[in-house]
Amino acid sequence: MSDGDLMFRPATELASLVRSGELSAAELVQSSLERIEELNPSLNAFVEIDAERALASAGEIGPGDPRPFAGVPIAIKNNRPVSGLRLTYGCSLMSDHRADYDHNVTRRLKQAGFVVVGSTTLPEYGILPTSEARLFGPTRNPWDPGRTPGGSSGGAAAAVASGMVPVAHGNDGGGSLRIPAACCGLVGLKPQRGRVSAAPELGESLLGIDGVLTHTVADTAAILDVLEGYEPGDATWAPPPPEPFAHAAERDPGTLRIAATTLPPIPDATVDPVCAQAVSDAAGLLRELGHTVEEVDPPWQLDGLRELFGAVFSIHISLSIAYSGMVAGRGEGGITEDDVEPMSWAIYSMVNHVNAVQGMGATVRLEALTRQLVAFLEPYDVLLTPALAERPLPLGTLDTAAPEPMSTFTRSGLFTPFTPIFNASGQPGISLPLFHGDDGLPLAVQLVGRPAGEARLLALARQLEIAQPWADRRPEIS
Repeated sequence: MSDGDLMFRPATELASLVRSGELSAAELVQSSLERIEELNPSLNAFVEIDAERALASAGEIGPGDPRPFAGVPIAIKNNRPVSGLRLTYGCSLMSDHRADYDHNVTRRLKQAGFVVVGSTTLPEYGILPTSEARLFGPTRNPWDPGRTPGGSSGGAAAAVASGMVPVAHGNDGGGSLRIPAACCGLVGLKPQRGRVSAAPELGESLLGIDGVLTHTVADTAAILDVLEGYEPGDATWAPPPPEPFAHAAERDPGTLRIAATTLPPIPDATVDPVCAQAVSDAAGLLRELGHTVEEVDPPWQLDGLRELFGAVFSIHISLSIAYSGMVAGRGEGGITEDDVEPMSWAIYSMVNHVNAVQGMGATVRLEALTRQLVAFLEPYDVLLTPALAERPLPLGTLDTAAPEPMSTFTRSGLFTPFTPIFNASGQPGISLPLFHGDDGLPLAVQLVGRPAGEARLLALARQLEIAQPWADRRPEIS
């Protein structure tokens, strides 16, 4: 097989080649580094490349290594600490900061044998569903370099879709795994809230959770087995699965009752007919596989829902901004308008006028509204929606320096109205690139499971992958 083919092979297969001695970990990591050197100048997916340490780590891995992903290259999104690497959150305040410890997900991935080759780009503080931070410049979609790869895990998606790494870490606070997966033709699972620990910094996370971007459902399931589980001090956590997710993904999902909708949670969002057709086509495929599919209108076009999510999301963003100010030695109140992008400053300024009761009240009200949604979906095993309301946006569409920067924040929701609601409800959701549009871009749908229902969701996703394979599709740049 050629070096270019290697990075498109499933991570489970690559680990098997290393384990058998057919391929050395050093050869595999070197192949990834060469692909990064070739393609990253065009796509701008990486913040930092850690070639020397990656090759040293690979050199310590030999045939027979029992770890599930020994020798497989991976990249970490640049908002999770990797000891010794820059940790920027995409902001200039932290542009030179280097982490001195590993985040829980970094540690677990390393313990599973993954070799970290570098860190990937994101928008400033992970706010937008595009990846064009002022600090890094725009990250480009391998399928069309004039368009976004999505965000906030945009660098991760560009790196995997172009074959720089076989899988990459990301996280999802409003769609930030599912959106770039949809833009770049990948599998992106947002696990159930509490499934992956936010240790060591946080005891729990209301909206955000970590995961990976992959080419296959099998890789997604197997890596979830690596990432899931309680860490000492977690305030909340999801119930342990009855069996490994990798096993669950191989099971027949049975005959499922599936709800389908193209009604966006944001009333003024317009769903591109191509995205709506993807739902119709996916529903037809599901019926052919024996499932029952019913069209529904979920109770989510509720007064104030978008504003409530925006308020809670903004509070979390403001905490990140305050943290970066502490790292930069600014102290309380020391951050200035020049330190961050205009939209980040607008969010930070707005939240500084919210008192503690108002902030907690927004969270309580958001949870009450999403409880209604979960109750509505209780009769169904899965919900089917568009992954995006629009095709991947041209670069520059979302401008954080616009005269009214919060209008950019509002505009971003029209692109991705179907993903944030499930961060609020906590349910697992997965983006699958079932189709390919006439414009040459991937076309994805989103499947949402019951609370803590990743096992059935992965089994259904795997069934769809077998019926309508996508892993062999590659962008021309590759």
